[in-house]
Amino acid sequence: MAYFEDLVVGAKRSFGRYAVTREEVVAFAGAYDPQPFHLDDAAAARTHFGRIPASGWHTCAMTMRMIVDAMEAGGESSLGGVGVDEMRWLKPVYPGDVLRCESELIEKTPSRSRPEMGSFRTRTTVFNQHDDAVLRFISIALIATRPA
Repeated sequence: MAYFEDLVVGAKRSFGRYAVTREEVVAFAGAYDPQPFHLDDAAAARTHFGRIPASGWHTCAMTMRMIVDAMEAGGESSLGGVGVDEMRWLKPVYPGDVLRCESELIEKTPSRSRPEMGSFRTRTTVFNQHDDAVLRFISIALIATRPA
């Protein structure tokens, strides 16, 4: 199990692999972001996208899946998230893309009022199979301290 005390500011890691499918892109958009360019080939063709792109929110959800899978593999003692800063969708994500993540731990802070936890900030960048950055954000999360 990794705890607050194990976090090293400046530590970097690469993780994840997520193959984006057309079916999932359309299903997500239909449920949560039903803009025509996410749902219809003809509508998408009339935009700067040229074809159906994934919703930016879907890109965030796929990224969250990769993060959770990496946390489970690494045995982290996550206590949930506090927020996200500086989120930017840098390039569209399309069906057929394969995503991966790179992260850097940029800050950690012990809680002043809750000694059983601390918080940390991580800069995450998501890349497609061409190594184009498609999403970047800074997450703020809580993590348990090592039990006494």
